[in-house]
Amino acid sequence: MNPAASPPPAPSAEAGRILVIKLAALGDFALAFGSFAAIRARHPAARITLLTTHPYAELARRSPWFDEVWSDGRPAWTDLAGLWRLARRLRAARFDFVYDLQTSGRSSRYRRFVGRAAGWSGIARGCSHPHANPRRDEMHTVERQREQLEMAGITEFPPPDLSWLDGDLARFELPARFALLVPGASPGRPAKRWPAERYGELAAMLGDLRCVVVGGAAEAPLAATILARAPGTVDLTGRTGFADLGALARRAALAVGNDTGPIHLIATCGCPTLALFGEDSDPALCAPRGPAVAVLRQAPLAALEPRQVVAALAGLTAGAPGGRDRGATAAAP
Repeated sequence: MNPAASPPPAPSAEAGRILVIKLAALGDFALAFGSFAAIRARHPAARITLLTTHPYAELARRSPWFDEVWSDGRPAWTDLAGLWRLARRLRAARFDFVYDLQTSGRSSRYRRFVGRAAGWSGIARGCSHPHANPRRDEMHTVERQREQLEMAGITEFPPPDLSWLDGDLARFELPARFALLVPGASPGRPAKRWPAERYGELAAMLGDLRCVVVGGAAEAPLAATILARAPGTVDLTGRTGFADLGALARRAALAVGNDTGPIHLIATCGCPTLALFGEDSDPALCAPRGPAVAVLRQAPLAALEPRQVVAALAGLTAGAPGGRDRGATAAAP
């Protein structure tokens, strides 16, 4: 951006029809909660529509930030009928302003569908409110989105109210005190997974603090491996929805997990969280955020010892220097 140029006028707080684009994934979705809340605070009376994808529609509909949620936001480029339906829907809605928080090549192309009369915050060529920072891809997601919204005229960033992300856990018959383990991650990125055997050793080392394993149904074998080493562990893989994860996060003593969506959601809800990173992702760009988050990084991740995790947890839960700093990072000794 030319520093001498006048910034474009901010979108009116009275804009009647607002579109927010956030297609995926769960971790990125959780990191966008602050941006969602800021957009709603800027446009309290607007009708705000979220364009997302099916896995995150339920989560978005529970939240207080959107009046309408569309889950058809990512048809395949070969699905000409789906693209045509989405294009017609976007054009017919006559949005006044668009906040593109996905900022991908795909979402930028949707500017053609919406129509150039609408204001647009993002990276689409020729948009009214570009995030004109050439180093934006070197920023953590939270800071990148905040700067983008500031360039679009948003100046207030209230803490997001997450009281809606809660549920009844009575059906799970959980112990009074427990720790959450999140051993899964993208199957296509195995280097992001600390071995399940290591999680089992960790669970055994936590003694009276019983562990609860969460994740998708496909991660049940990981839970079985952990239970084989720590028989008192509770397996909830495949049994929890987003509200359940929020409720578990509020009641757990701590959480340990890989760089995966659920650990982001758990951290956001306030649970003291230790996120384990290997060489396959950079915590400087995508570490979980929350009131009590620490990162432990080891390359390769499989070489990380359970005793090192126990030591990091002691620092986190005791409030050691940096332990409760959002995104505090430590290299494994």
